[in-house]
Amino acid sequence: MKNLFTLFAVLVLTTISTVQGQTSIWSIDSRAEVLKGDSQGVSIESNGTISIAPRLSRMFETGQPFVWSGVIDAGGNAYLGTGGEGRVFKITPAGTGSLFTDLAELNVSALAIGRNGELYAATSPDGKVYRIDAGGKADVYFEPKEKYIWSLAVMADGSLAVGTGESGKIYRVRAAGALPAAALMFDTSETHIISLAADQKGNLFAGTDPNGLVIRFGQDGKPFALIDSPLREIHEVSVGPDGSIYALAIAESVANAPTPSATPAGNSVSVDKPNPAQAEAPPKSRYDLSAAKSAVYRIYADGANDVIWSSPTVTGFSIYAHQTGNGVLIGTSEKGRIYSVRNDGSETLVSQSDAGQVSTIFSSGSNLYAASSNQGILFKIGPEPVAEGRYESPILDARSTASWGRIWWRSAGSVVLETRSGNTELPNETWSSWETVRTEGSSSRVPSPISRFLQWRATLKGATSRSTLNEVNVAFLGRNIAPEVLSITMLPPNVGLIANPPMQIDPNIELSGIDPAVFGIPVQQVPPRRAYQRGAAAFQWLAEDRNGDKLVYDIYFKEAADRDYKLLKANIADNFYSLDGQSLADGRYTIKIVARDSVTNPASLALSGERVSDAFTIDNTQPSVLVSGQPQIAGDLARIVFLASDRASYVSRAEYSIDGGTWLTVFPDDGIADGPDERFTVEVPIRPGNESAVTLRVYDSNGNAGSARATVRKP
Repeated sequence: MKNLFTLFAVLVLTTISTVQGQTSIWSIDSRAEVLKGDSQGVSIESNGTISIAPRLSRMFETGQPFVWSGVIDAGGNAYLGTGGEGRVFKITPAGTGSLFTDLAELNVSALAIGRNGELYAATSPDGKVYRIDAGGKADVYFEPKEKYIWSLAVMADGSLAVGTGESGKIYRVRAAGALPAAALMFDTSETHIISLAADQKGNLFAGTDPNGLVIRFGQDGKPFALIDSPLREIHEVSVGPDGSIYALAIAESVANAPTPSATPAGNSVSVDKPNPAQAEAPPKSRYDLSAAKSAVYRIYADGANDVIWSSPTVTGFSIYAHQTGNGVLIGTSEKGRIYSVRNDGSETLVSQSDAGQVSTIFSSGSNLYAASSNQGILFKIGPEPVAEGRYESPILDARSTASWGRIWWRSAGSVVLETRSGNTELPNETWSSWETVRTEGSSSRVPSPISRFLQWRATLKGATSRSTLNEVNVAFLGRNIAPEVLSITMLPPNVGLIANPPMQIDPNIELSGIDPAVFGIPVQQVPPRRAYQRGAAAFQWLAEDRNGDKLVYDIYFKEAADRDYKLLKANIADNFYSLDGQSLADGRYTIKIVARDSVTNPASLALSGERVSDAFTIDNTQPSVLVSGQPQIAGDLARIVFLASDRASYVSRAEYSIDGGTWLTVFPDDGIADGPDERFTVEVPIRPGNESAVTLRVYDSNGNAGSARATVRKP
């Protein structure tokens, strides 16, 4: 068994190296990315190597959607408990399978082989435990009146441990003549006893839901919690040959809902989008389970434990303790994959099936088996390798129609590369056919047609030879797409924009053409600050370039009556500008922003995009204010009428002051200041023999102010 998992192979994974306006390189160089592809008959080790995998042979198809449990007897016969018709199937070592028994309940949730070779089957819902003889005849062995029976384990003395839900009880059942003797072993505070396992020392281990406990029951029957996992459910417990206990914890419980959410293999395709500036999430310790979907604990004989594996993306569904004593196999609901994880945490993708999930793994001697759900199939794993394995890469999204250049790689043994391309995100009948890459020294040209998406696959041959593939690179040049100016925003009059000091970048980086983001330098522009500037007409714009090219901008302006736009400023890198409105005559104007990618493209390929702003007003002339007629005296009040006018914009507000005192707001006679001509009436108190000066100050919409003064005297 040890040689089965001593796998060699290839490093392949995906990064995009992009120099703006130049050729881009798609490199497969990280293990996290290679796992986004599809593996058929190849294995991927913790260092990213890929090689021929152990053969994964279909032994028997149950015709049922789910396999919930599996065991193997001393004769090498495998038994599978299925759902949703409550059937048990028997498969001989030769691979001949048949229906062994059909039980009344929907799901056969657990199986166990007794000391004398009898088969025990637990069912749910309305749980019962059946004892099934060699001929397939099933009799109710134990009925605890519990809704679910999730787990079974045969203890060292031959008694049967039964784990239940929804009351979280463990029963111990002993054969005693015609009727078994059953006793409540422990009534936990948990809801479900999902998993049970017994070792040769007489210990029983129970995994619970919803608090993720692993509880040990010693020979005296007393419970002791070994693990309190932050993950919800201890889905399976497996005993290693050295006495170590391995526990699989998952974040989402399957209790009460035994239906896997797995997507059948082949329905999920990773698409790589070249965005080198996007920072990847920093890796986490495997002990950090805050975002984990599943984890595997190793529990030592003294009760100490280690987390040997965890994943924020992969949900483990079954584990099997290596007979070498060095780690476990993990069956997952991710593309029906099987991983080998050693005690030091190193991880190998052993195999990938075409099923939705690997729901149970078990062995007999040197024979290793895995059963799947979605659909329910029994596989045999190895020990011989496959004659031919295949790896399909993730799909490259070049973001635009691209010309494919050369493809180069390093390999050993018999490795054949093929490529295909298309213009739909997922491959379909509209894609080109797979074409073999012809070797021309150490590289070759991609044979697939110009398109937006590209994929390659590698076929490794030779069950006995060391066929490996190391590093695949593809050069491509995306078709230049014109930049777009998406929006232009005008600021209020007299609000100017002042550039903040930019972040200093090593000029050598700029000259090299390397994206500053690679060095951890933010590539976002520093927003300008706002300040009062008399007469300013400031605007900002938002532009985008689908190729990621560096943009420069030209600014044009035009008065409404003019025919042509006039250049205001050329080749600016900022996406804002403050126009000195006092340098222009009063009137209605528009601004045109032209974005150009000429900095990073040759002149023959450079493109531009433009947008015209909404019309805005330049008004540098103050409103005129006149006193209309003579002030009118009525009792102790003087009434003064002012006429205000503004030709470029409109009167927006007014205020008056008496003898240089506080300014007081006054509204026009029609109640709202919104026109080029407004009439204001001001009434002020006056005493006999006194003279008062009344000043009216009027503002237009651009903040220009005009004023007039009237003197009143009461005889």
